Amino acid sequence: MPIMDKLDPRRTALLLIDLITRIVEQPTAPHSGPAVVARSLALADAMRKAGGLVVSVRVERPGVAEQPPGSELVEGILGDLEIVKRTWGAFHNTGLEEALRKHAIDTLIITGIATNFGVEQTARFADEFGFKVILPEDAVTAFDARAHEFAFDYIFPRIATVCTTDEVVTALD
Repeated sequence: MPIMDKLDPRRTALLLIDLITRIVEQPTAPHSGPAVVARSLALADAMRKAGGLVVSVRVERPGVAEQPPGSELVEGILGDLEIVKRTWGAFHNTGLEEALRKHAIDTLIITGIATNFGVEQTARFADEFGFKVILPEDAVTAFDARAHEFAFDYIFPRIATVCTTDEVVTALD
């Protein structure tokens, strides 16, 4: 699959969606939260070496004085830019689109938890805003394997390039 032939790392951002302790520690399928974190970290390392931008996106509950325990990013997850969202997707009222445009980004690689919540909502909006979207299937997981499989079988192929972490890392080397 020639997904990376047109990939310019200087115009690409890696979005790490909701890799916070309280989400990563939940039961997920088909991949474990720690496996998604490890693959996301490998992608972040490859992106930085290639000159790409890494964006960590974390959710906060709106309207509460204090976030629940475990709302911090998992150890090692650090973006060049951090976005705080209060809805499923990373674009709504966060300044993400403006920040990406400022960096001349036109391609997004999206990883994280959960497939059919934050990842899918972000991917859908990215596509609508005209970004090219790349989704490494093994760096994304859900709270239900069927939901994950549905998204990767029916939704994502229509709006994104579906691949693996290894394919992205190899293309960035």
